[in-house]
Amino acid sequence: GILVNKNGYRYLQDYGMGPETPLGEPKNKYMELGPRDKVSQAFWHEWRKGNTISTPRGDVVYLDLRHLGEKKLHERLPFICELAKAYVGVDPVKEPIPVRPTAHYTMGGIETDQNCETRIKGLFAVGECSSVGLHGANRLGSNSLAELVVFGRLAGEQATERAATAGNGNEAAIEAQAAGVEQRLKDLVNQDGGENWAKIRDEMGMAMEEGCGIYRTPELMQKTIDKLAELQERFKRVRITDTSSVFNTDLLYTIELGHGLNVAECMAHSAMARKESRGAHQRLDEGCTERDDVNFLKHTLAFRDADGTTRLEYSDVKITTLPPAKRVYGGEADAADKAEAANKKEKANG
Repeated sequence: GILVNKNGYRYLQDYGMGPETPLGEPKNKYMELGPRDKVSQAFWHEWRKGNTISTPRGDVVYLDLRHLGEKKLHERLPFICELAKAYVGVDPVKEPIPVRPTAHYTMGGIETDQNCETRIKGLFAVGECSSVGLHGANRLGSNSLAELVVFGRLAGEQATERAATAGNGNEAAIEAQAAGVEQRLKDLVNQDGGENWAKIRDEMGMAMEEGCGIYRTPELMQKTIDKLAELQERFKRVRITDTSSVFNTDLLYTIELGHGLNVAECMAHSAMARKESRGAHQRLDEGCTERDDVNFLKHTLAFRDADGTTRLEYSDVKITTLPPAKRVYGGEADAADKAEAANKKEKANG
């Protein structure tokens, strides 16, 4: 497929991913096969220029698949066709699909060691909720699946081995902790107030989009931090209308919102403290638009202290064979590959 703006122009060629490739002849690192973060950033620039299309769901560009033809679309992309028809009423055979960037993947998560064990011994985490240190500020497409296959098996093996040797533990302490969790849930169900979890969740999403979206500025990040603090206070007054103890989705979504607010605050504070641009974290303020490996080649560790404040620490990035390098795409990538090949040949002959 190809991405076009409101004028039908394949705009990605203007953002370091050109020159334009022929229809039906995609090329790795070119145009629509560029990395997600760069494609998203190009959308942002087109939006700022007024080249996007305004819709009730927000500004969009078009993903045009019509050149593939009806037969190939239905054979190779049936799910895309179904989604487009169901959610936006578009038949990709006849019309382009309106698209816009959205949050796709969480590259951070619960810190684990190489065996998927967290700082709480015996507690393992794997998948998108965890961070074994594999991805950093960006990730290669489909690496999440490889991560699940490799570390999913490893986590299962390690957890099984730990369970076989751990013994019964302190049953009294476990029962006390379980009782504490049960009481917190009861308090949540019975708390008074007029706030609605759905409204707070929507406002949280809008605040994160504004301050921690594709591009970030100190002013907007601070605005988001302030908004999240306000939402945390309002969360204390959320009223749960369903007080049943079975299949209580009202309670479930409220619990998720509480954790979501905590994670959002960690993300916003971490972004504000990282005074550089790296991967999916791109800042627009002076002095922070480039990658700074001297001061920020490190993982951010965010902690929620007992008083509800966010505390940040950092850990080193383990680099083995591939140190950070300039990211290039399109024609610039071809030129860099040719230069590297020539350099290797010269050394071999040298």
